[in-house]
Amino acid sequence: MNTATLNTKSDFVTEKLSTKNEFIDTLKRKNLYWISQASGWSLFVIVNLLIISSFEALPLNRVFLWILLGVIGLFFTHLYRFYIRKENWANLPLRKITPRILIASFVVGLIIFIPVYTFGYLLHVERESQHLIASIISGILNLTSIVLVWSLIYFAIHFFENSKKAEIETLIFEAAVKDFELKTLKAQLNPHFMFNAMNSIRALIEEDPKNAKDAITKLSNLMRYTLKIERTETVPLSEELRTIQDYLDLEKIRFEERLNYKICSTPDADRIEIPPMMVQTLVENGIKHGISKITQGGEVNVDAMVTGSNLIIEIRNSGKFDEDALKNSRGFGISNTKHRLSLLYGENASLSLTNENNNSVLTKLIIPLGGLKQ
Repeated sequence: MNTATLNTKSDFVTEKLSTKNEFIDTLKRKNLYWISQASGWSLFVIVNLLIISSFEALPLNRVFLWILLGVIGLFFTHLYRFYIRKENWANLPLRKITPRILIASFVVGLIIFIPVYTFGYLLHVERESQHLIASIISGILNLTSIVLVWSLIYFAIHFFENSKKAEIETLIFEAAVKDFELKTLKAQLNPHFMFNAMNSIRALIEEDPKNAKDAITKLSNLMRYTLKIERTETVPLSEELRTIQDYLDLEKIRFEERLNYKICSTPDADRIEIPPMMVQTLVENGIKHGISKITQGGEVNVDAMVTGSNLIIEIRNSGKFDEDALKNSRGFGISNTKHRLSLLYGENASLSLTNENNNSVLTKLIIPLGGLKQ
């Protein structure tokens, strides 16, 4: 059986399961609706019968009429719901839906009143003839208010469900965008890093085979690291610093005495989880835009420490920070690092580049210890 057939069968099974789940959800919603309808109208009838019985005796024909009112009310509010769904009122703005609800509540209340009044006449339910018109108007208004309350409850529940559904869809969309952007950034960073590392050893193959062999070993370590980070969002700082040391060793082979470096970190900082390749990208940026442009070369110093509730990483490199030149550069290390920080930590993390003096650039990275943004 080939892969295409397996994929087709898998898609078919997934579609069937999705359809089954949708059917179950629909069935549950229908059951909940009918339970709510029956419970609501039953409670309305029972409460009214209890109130009336506390003041006067209730003949059977009057009790039967109240029960009939509950059944008729349930039936016509169900038809009212069918009309609401058909006309898609739930998606209308408030200024349009308000008059519709008021008018519909009066109409449905009147429709319910007519058969109830007719059955009351047939069942010989006593009415005071001198107040007949007032009684009819009062009955219509009472039923209108009941339908209005029913409408408000129905639309409130519907609005709550829609808002929750929209919120969930927004969160799913944001999570998907976040995941896509992080993977895109990581995919950009990895080739960018590897091409620079391979350029560092290309010239050594003929001139210095031994150093070239060492460089290939270090490059294999780096490739192993990049394969590992495809499966994780964070790594211990100690692993990142080892990768930086391998990278700087490769660059030192290329730059020879023009490049010197020093890496310092405290034990508590080494244990902190950080986004992979982030510090390495900043170090690479310092070499590319700083040391490589200086004839006599320079230094790169990496210092990591924990201060309060933040991990502070400071990268000092020889050179001068030129913001306009960096913007015009085709590289994407700094902009992507800022983007990754924003996606992962929100406003709790920061990255800044400043000129400490005429020949030193300070790159300061602040990462909160609390972990990734939820």
